[in-house]
Amino acid sequence: MKPLRKAMLAAALMLASGLVVHAQPAPAAPAAPAAADAMSTGEVKKVDQAAGKITIKHGPLKNLGMDGMTMIFRVQDPAMLDQVKAGDRIAFVAEQPKGQLTVTRLQKLN
Repeated sequence: MKPLRKAMLAAALMLASGLVVHAQPAPAAPAAPAAADAMSTGEVKKVDQAAGKITIKHGPLKNLGMDGMTMIFRVQDPAMLDQVKAGDRIAFVAEQPKGQLTVTRLQKLN
């Protein structure tokens, strides 16, 4: 009977140590970049300097959960509008500060 007890004790210890190993948390995955930093692409359809707005035909805006479409955006900095004209391909970030769709970053593509 003693060998059986020893075997059972050894099995219980092995099981317990195995449970502890599995109970340890997995290493944390590297943090993903903020969704707002992900740039979308599009084509400038119209620039309205006086109103501080730009019309963009764009692909999905993942950070806003929007499908591709053509929309009018405000620009965070009116100087952004000096960089582009109708027909230019752009990369941009759109956000909704104070509930208004606003281009916060803009980069002309080649």
